[in-house]
Amino acid sequence: MINCDSEIGRLISLIVHTPDSGIDRISPKHAEELLFDDIVHYPLMLKEYNIYKEVLNICLGSENVHQVEDLLCESLKEPSEEKDELLSKIILEEELPPAEQQYFNSLSCDKLAKVLITGFDQSRDMIFFDPIPNFMFTRDIAVTVNDGIIVTKAAKSARWRENLLTRMIISRHPLFEATRQAGKVINLNRPDQFPPSKYGERVSVEGGDVMMIHTDYILVGVSERSSAHGFELLKNRLLDLGLVKNVVRINIPKDRSCMHIDTIFTQVDTNDIVCYKPIVYDGLGSNVEVYTSQETKKEYPSIKDFFKSELNSDVNFIFAGKGHSPYQEREQWTDGCNLLTLKPGVAISYDRNLLTAKAFQKHGYTIIDAEDFIKQYASVEDPLSSIEKTIIALPSSELSRARGGSHCMSMPLVRTAMSS
Repeated sequence: MINCDSEIGRLISLIVHTPDSGIDRISPKHAEELLFDDIVHYPLMLKEYNIYKEVLNICLGSENVHQVEDLLCESLKEPSEEKDELLSKIILEEELPPAEQQYFNSLSCDKLAKVLITGFDQSRDMIFFDPIPNFMFTRDIAVTVNDGIIVTKAAKSARWRENLLTRMIISRHPLFEATRQAGKVINLNRPDQFPPSKYGERVSVEGGDVMMIHTDYILVGVSERSSAHGFELLKNRLLDLGLVKNVVRINIPKDRSCMHIDTIFTQVDTNDIVCYKPIVYDGLGSNVEVYTSQETKKEYPSIKDFFKSELNSDVNFIFAGKGHSPYQEREQWTDGCNLLTLKPGVAISYDRNLLTAKAFQKHGYTIIDAEDFIKQYASVEDPLSSIEKTIIALPSSELSRARGGSHCMSMPLVRTAMSS
């Protein structure tokens, strides 16, 4: 059964997606359309990602590191209405001949999953449709909220197929059976429950803009990728279901450099948050609104003030790039604020953010290269019990060019409880 009541409780299981071969087909002409800022060297990206995956396997056990492609295959194994609907929608949207649906149905579940993700059918040497390179950022596809789950809705059409495949997994896979039975799946893609506003405002909320920061508090960014209308409908649904007591709106600039709230801050320990100082600490272009189940509202001029006043007066802010320009802008851009926490005080970062690493060291953290971590702890039964206050630094020359860090590349399913 899924359950996350924080961003820092010991991570038990999660969903990831190893960058697939579709990334190798991104051309300079289509990179922007597919939401990549650049073309990447796929073999090196894959090598870097496999180091990330090996760190997760060592810390969590490989059986708890679920691959999207495997989950999709298992969800497609048996005939179902959901499978027929999925294939019909993809055939229609991609303007393929209707007869291709019969062909897709003839494929084994593993081959079909691969085709639906990569767009390429190796057996026919045929490209059916564009790749979905952003699928590696599994944070965006869904978010666990205590024992419920939000199926998010992307702002950009380039991520439409990711969304369909995610909905297939959550509607069919046994991992989510208890959540479905409990009626705790919030699907933002249902227009009967989450329609556009009467002024035509669309619903969009992406997972990088949603954080379970405490069992009673969920943070939702209103940003370049998540709309104010989407926030309003999600807030009402969360409070109506009683999944949380407080829904917190984090307003940030609508800018590519800070497209989600997890690009400007993530929590790494009970009292430690790594952040981009101008927006989070100084409050430039941002503010916070807290909505409660008692229909009250509180406002704070900055994210810093919200945390200190509402959650933890002892919170420390560790500044990306040590809080100095131009380094803070450079290292925020290369995801110095975007870390996946494995347990309180132990998190995964990118190795290229050197001044951010020094800021961590100043706050008592040890930095360990990910490959050294693997060599040192591969044969240790429970490495997370052996380390404290540690940042595991991944090689990142190609991963960072995709505009997402380890937080983006993870969709936690279960964490140990932190909040009482």
